Amino acid sequence: MSIAIQTTHLIRDFGTVRAVDQITFEVESGSLFGFLGPNGSGKTTTIRLLLGLLEPTQGKSSVLGYDPISQGDLVRQNCGALLEHTGLYERLTAAENLEFYARVFRLSSSERNTRIKELLSNMGLWDRKNETVKGWSRGMKQKLAVARAMLHRPKVIFLDEPTAGLDPVAASAFREDLQNLVRQSGVTVFLTTHNLNEAEKLCDRVGVIREGKLLVIGSPDELRLRNGNGYIDVVGSGFSPEVMRKLEQHPKITSVRQQDQHVRIQFETGVDSSSLIPLLVEHSIHIEEIRKGKSSLEDVFLTLMEEENVQ
Repeated sequence: MSIAIQTTHLIRDFGTVRAVDQITFEVESGSLFGFLGPNGSGKTTTIRLLLGLLEPTQGKSSVLGYDPISQGDLVRQNCGALLEHTGLYERLTAAENLEFYARVFRLSSSERNTRIKELLSNMGLWDRKNETVKGWSRGMKQKLAVARAMLHRPKVIFLDEPTAGLDPVAASAFREDLQNLVRQSGVTVFLTTHNLNEAEKLCDRVGVIREGKLLVIGSPDELRLRNGNGYIDVVGSGFSPEVMRKLEQHPKITSVRQQDQHVRIQFETGVDSSSLIPLLVEHSIHIEEIRKGKSSLEDVFLTLMEEENVQ
């Protein structure tokens, strides 16, 4: 598999603030890569570095084999991007918006017509092509903005928090249409988000960034195994600081999180969750309810954030 995006010890400082700190990763061609992190973690700065809109303080990167600094025009010619703003003209119709950008990209008349119909159909917008964008919902505008970014058949598309501000129904529809578009076009997607559920459903591989540092990278399944295969949620009383400390030190337990009388205990792969019950009783925990489940990407993310807080 060829590599579409690569960074090596990439650093970007803004004065005394290090926004991106020694990040190194690769994104395979044709994959959907999720870049996860809280607000202000360096996700958007990384995209701007990869598009050649910012120069790195140190380190290097390549997109489709091009250097974003010395060959920035070539990078942007071969990439699409949806950053903070949709780039749509609200007084124009959906078709007129795409027609305008298709002319900017110098597509031929026949190619413009074919591409506009193809993209609007794929995003579920063809029946509304003659409506002005001004009255559209945010979710519909986001779909049209992705179509706009895909007009010139880019090999890589960067999406910065594309479902931020969308209601759950609109976000779900957006994800489904995006997946269809990726499958049909074979484009490489670099997606930033702090929505863990979104990343788990969409992404082939994910990287977690915090305060500019890349904490971990892998497939969702690989990252889930990092926390073990499962967990038990215990509702009860008696979870004193001493008991919590003993649970955290147990060799088979990978993490323990407490919120009032609710405690989530994650354990290593292969551990029978029922074997942890005597451990709780031994520590005089009054158990009211126990539920078991499998680790999610959110569990991994929260564990990573807690580990960083401890450090």
